[in-house]
Amino acid sequence: MLVLEQDGDRVLYAKNTDAVVPIASITKLMTAMVTLDAKLSLDDMVVITKEDVDRIKGTTSRLGVGAMLTRRDLLRLALMASENRAAAALSRAYPGGREAFVGAMNRSATVLGMWNTEFVDGTGLSSRNVSTAEDLARLVRAAHGYPLIREFSTDSQHTVTLFSGQKLQYANSNRLVKNQHWEIGLSKTGYISEAGRCLVLQAMIQSRPVIIVLLHSWGTLTRIGDANRIRRWMETHLPSDSSGS
Repeated sequence: MLVLEQDGDRVLYAKNTDAVVPIASITKLMTAMVTLDAKLSLDDMVVITKEDVDRIKGTTSRLGVGAMLTRRDLLRLALMASENRAAAALSRAYPGGREAFVGAMNRSATVLGMWNTEFVDGTGLSSRNVSTAEDLARLVRAAHGYPLIREFSTDSQHTVTLFSGQKLQYANSNRLVKNQHWEIGLSKTGYISEAGRCLVLQAMIQSRPVIIVLLHSWGTLTRIGDANRIRRWMETHLPSDSSGS
């Protein structure tokens, strides 16, 4: 667990921040960054193929093989609803394919100083996608610099219209984005059995921007409870930053 001020890196709480652990769908933040850095058209249509079906965990998806939607919608669903086939399709449709995409992910991690991080896929379904709380704080800070990542990761819900005309409604995997007590600027959840339930946030608390990294929570609602406890602790024990910096 790690809580730090976004400006200045002042650590407010830290526990096991250098432990290298699986990070599940927190991976999708880097997937989004690599996709956007490639400057590919977000209006291009991408078809879901058999290659995008989860063969690791056997997760299901409402995006059937043959479904066609824009890269923009794939990006939104990957960030907001943690849609695995959407993330898989983004990596497959990258110039050079998945191998090139994963290479770009790891190069970006190196540039950010994420020395204890390794990516092997764009979904986070593999437990070999690993990082530390310290590294993920760097990832959150970098991802927060992308307006579309901020927007898509904090949408409470979204309806996509497939090329066939079928409409699918999705909700954010983090229910805190709809909570009036929170001012969230970036959000990403994650879960696989090896990683437990994970959550990273950028949020304004006591008028100060903070980054929260929660890894390996095991109860269904533990990460939400931990985030709420952190917010209440800050509101009780820390003075408000009246400058807003």
